[in-house]
Amino acid sequence: MEYQNMLVQIDDDHIGTITLNRPESMNTFTTTTAVELYQALLELEAEPRARVIVLAAKGKAFCAGIDVSEIKGKSAHELKQWVEVMERPLFTMSQLGKPVIASVGGIAAANGAGLAAAADLAIMAKSARLGYTAVNVGLFCLGPAVPLVRMVGRKRAHELLFYGRLIKARQALEWGMVNAVVDDDQLEKETHRWAVQLARKSPLALQLSKKALNGMADLEYHKAFDYMNEAFARLCSTEDADEGVAAFLEKRQPEWKGR
Repeated sequence: MEYQNMLVQIDDDHIGTITLNRPESMNTFTTTTAVELYQALLELEAEPRARVIVLAAKGKAFCAGIDVSEIKGKSAHELKQWVEVMERPLFTMSQLGKPVIASVGGIAAANGAGLAAAADLAIMAKSARLGYTAVNVGLFCLGPAVPLVRMVGRKRAHELLFYGRLIKARQALEWGMVNAVVDDDQLEKETHRWAVQLARKSPLALQLSKKALNGMADLEYHKAFDYMNEAFARLCSTEDADEGVAAFLEKRQPEWKGR
């Protein structure tokens, strides 16, 4: 598929990279951008050569949020349909089997911060800033609040959402919003290093485990154990599990089959 607002590529390390490519507009979300990102995620999910998905951006901003000029003139019903399109990539990342890593440089605001929260992992540049800023223009980051609350808890989520401040990378790391903070000139390299390490794992194990982790998140404690034990049993019955154990015992690198 050809894209207007992003670049999609797969490298020899089995890393599929989606790069938001509207640097002149700080990679703000338009309807076209949201639809294309959704399609790109599905494309890489279906592509056997890609084992890990990286979400990056061109320019000085990761994503400065939604293009609010699209709000004007829409009815309440139209606005609901519109915002569902905008938030669909955030939800979709949780439904993919493949892990998604956000590579966050510059500003990640509102829906941009939501993208970082919705990704499975996030690497952030030292000078970058992140915030749920919609409240500052009379709106609210209700969609991004869904992954945010689950990530940092109710009190911290309320602080971020109510005050709309951009926070520094170090605070984002301390609050568990990102996995690592790196020098600006090392962001791409370090994100790729994290992605390569994942791509060397069993793709099947990662995909089954990701779905199981997301599936058990809202279950009662004892039901979560039942759910995860069943998932573990399914994983143990795969060829990749046999290969991984055999490779470990034989002190060699595994050759993953993906089944």
